[in-house]
Amino acid sequence: MSTADQTAPPSEGTGGGPADFNHPYTPYDVQVDFMKTVYGVLQAGDGQVGILESPTGTGKSLSLICASLTWLRNFKASAHETTLKSLGEKFAGEPDWVVEQLLRRKRDELTRQWEEREERLESIRQKERAQEARRAKRRRVEEGGSELAREAVDEDAEWLLDDWEDRDAQGGSDPLSGLSAETRDILSRMGMGPKKTNPEDDKLDDEIKIFYASRTHSQLSQFISELRRPSFPSSYPSHGGTASTGEGREGEGDGERIPAPAAVAKEHVKHIPLSSRQKLCINPSVSRLGSLSAINDRCAELQQSKTKAKCQYLPGEETLTQTRQFRDTALATLPDIEDLHALGKSLSVCPYYASRAAIPASEIITLPYPLLLQKSARDALGIKLEGNVVIIDEAHNVMDAVSGVNAAAIRLSELRRARQMLAVYVRKFGKKLKGENRVMVGRVGRVIEGLSEWLEGAMKGKGEQEGIVDSNALLRHKSIDQINMFKLVQYIQDSKLAYKIESYVSHIEEDRSSSQGPAAAPRSATPVLHTLLSFLLALTNLSFEGRIFYQKDPSSTPGGDIQLSYLLLSPTHAFSSITSSARAVILAGGTMSPFEDYTAHLFPSLPGAKVTTLSCGHVIPSSNLSVWTLSKYRTPTGGESPFEFSFQRRGDKDMISQLGLALVNICSVVPDGVVVFLPSYGYLDEVVRAWQASPVWDRLSSKKVLFRESKGGSSDEVLESYSAAILSPAPDKPRGALLLSVVGGKMSEGINFSDRLGRCVLVVGLPYPNINSPEWKAKTEYVESTTASRLVEADPGVGAKAAAEEGKRAAREFYENACMRAVNQSIGRAIRHRGDYAAIILVDRRYGSERIRSKLPRWIASSMEGEEGLGRVMGGLSSFFRGKKV
Repeated sequence: MSTADQTAPPSEGTGGGPADFNHPYTPYDVQVDFMKTVYGVLQAGDGQVGILESPTGTGKSLSLICASLTWLRNFKASAHETTLKSLGEKFAGEPDWVVEQLLRRKRDELTRQWEEREERLESIRQKERAQEARRAKRRRVEEGGSELAREAVDEDAEWLLDDWEDRDAQGGSDPLSGLSAETRDILSRMGMGPKKTNPEDDKLDDEIKIFYASRTHSQLSQFISELRRPSFPSSYPSHGGTASTGEGREGEGDGERIPAPAAVAKEHVKHIPLSSRQKLCINPSVSRLGSLSAINDRCAELQQSKTKAKCQYLPGEETLTQTRQFRDTALATLPDIEDLHALGKSLSVCPYYASRAAIPASEIITLPYPLLLQKSARDALGIKLEGNVVIIDEAHNVMDAVSGVNAAAIRLSELRRARQMLAVYVRKFGKKLKGENRVMVGRVGRVIEGLSEWLEGAMKGKGEQEGIVDSNALLRHKSIDQINMFKLVQYIQDSKLAYKIESYVSHIEEDRSSSQGPAAAPRSATPVLHTLLSFLLALTNLSFEGRIFYQKDPSSTPGGDIQLSYLLLSPTHAFSSITSSARAVILAGGTMSPFEDYTAHLFPSLPGAKVTTLSCGHVIPSSNLSVWTLSKYRTPTGGESPFEFSFQRRGDKDMISQLGLALVNICSVVPDGVVVFLPSYGYLDEVVRAWQASPVWDRLSSKKVLFRESKGGSSDEVLESYSAAILSPAPDKPRGALLLSVVGGKMSEGINFSDRLGRCVLVVGLPYPNINSPEWKAKTEYVESTTASRLVEADPGVGAKAAAEEGKRAAREFYENACMRAVNQSIGRAIRHRGDYAAIILVDRRYGSERIRSKLPRWIASSMEGEEGLGRVMGGLSSFFRGKKV
């Protein structure tokens, strides 16, 4: 949501409690509902899960920030007080004044540590601001400032020593001074002896934190920008009280409130973004390798003690000062990934590793999906979810994301290349390979030969172009099934075999091409052995959770090619490591409906009482949305026929023609941009061919400038041209544009058709996946069988027939929900802020059924009209847009 769409609150806030959530603007009612729900899920803890839907344009990211960080500060402050209370109860038998002294000392100690850290971070912020001011002033001078301005720039200020303060002098005298030796001994035995200070020892570190994940780095950067807007109360108030009220402690004698010092009232959010080496590596010799797997292997190799030339950027004893400076600067400045990369370069310390030093003291950690969803990636980064909060944004595709990070594929052409590379390597180093190395390299060769043999046989066969592979039959070739795949994968990873072979072969090929002169381009060393490793790693997953598929590709290379792919059928096991560890998990998105799939397939064993769902309304007034179901059309004979774009009927030429004529009428009353989503690229091509062969295409061209999405084309170019036709129309062209797109295509997710770019969105038909594809057959069979077996396990009295029927129902529901999630994503491209308005037309009679309507977002379903013909829809559209004219 644009921040300009909300009103800033008065300068004096109402406190830091759940009543206001520290929102930087006056929140809408839907935002308050959303924040209360998030806060409630986090407060309940104990493995609670929230599935929350808030339409794009309702300030979802800022609401997530305000609710979660308000809760975090309140929780930390409460935990701080609980710790002191339990300490007092522990020593309840001691004299009151000794316990009072203990609590005062402990409270002061924790607060002093907190204040020292906050002062250190504030000092860094001030330094950063001063440096930025100097840089800005220098830029102005370089752009042609006056001599007087030149004199005003202190060129030496950057290198001046910082003001030094005597830390010992600030601490004052020993608080135990003046007490008797006996009393000092008692306090010492209670852990209250003289304090040995270490400015680098942060005992406030490693507290509860929030892990926030989203799909892309650009989405994470937008989230970090929003993170800079609000401010939150301190989690460590001095001398008692809680962060939510800002109150001090009770006075010892008269019950008066002692206010907290002003320095404690403010605490900046401490945040660190995490990413892969591919994004953060600053060693040019490593980062230039390009592929993530090659970068990972080379980085690991440079850390080994036997390596002569270690990476000079690795944190260590010699770079301890830079690492601490990196940590404190990161915690002080709310950086994004680009900031961390630049900071690491400026300090000559690796940002990938140095960022880990900031994890314990961070309150919120941002990271992309793969780093959160893969346990191996979390372990590599040192991420511990136990007792912490996990927020997954853009979570509508989290199940696909879990499957994606566990998927793998390899082609026959890649295996042939791998066999060739392995042969080159063995010819050079084979005699030097001893013991385990010789055995393991031989096993890698056997695996390559076995998989290649199966694929070559399948390629020559006259069977289907695609299908499911019997894993036992696949692994019988060359007796691969006798190889311990876990051990082989571990060997390839630990020995860096893939990187060593690929880098050696690349070196040989580059030398060969250089000797042949500049005209001979060096052959690229595709990281096929890393691709093989990923596939072997996938094979080690639980067999019942995944399937292996083959797909022939006769036209890809001379002689054709064939691919093996591994698909994870269920995200349950992979996701369970998150839900079983975290204190609470929030799944949030703009279009999460329908909700049932998340509970059924991400955490099926979780009790219903532990799952909270919320579907927020929109912030727009109801008059800014017009939703219609175009369900029927007039036939040439004067009768009526339903619009039904089912697989059996979608080729009906009369229906395609009538769809085009309806679109001509709609374009005549809708201003600016119209976006149409069709079920597939193949059907889009079929519809366009039919319209071009009739007067429909020319009539559409007279109403709008026409654009279409293509499967292999650039979406950026199409979107740029479409936007220009609407915002900067040519004098000889119609006003506005029509964009023909595909549900699930490039335009259906992440593209913003706000304001004039999307005054009307049409979804044609229900884009069900191909139920006859091997992948969807395997998925529905898996859902059917696991649902039935789970039902019998829960209630042995359920008959086999009833369990089977329930399994079939669950499979149909899963299949239909996949379709509706794609529809909801397409619908969400319009209406992007409070002042926006648009019409949404669902072209298919099936959208009128209660079952389908229940799977639409609440804000759409509540505004839907009934099933209508074109006449009623046109009347409604005309009235809607006539009311929007200025």
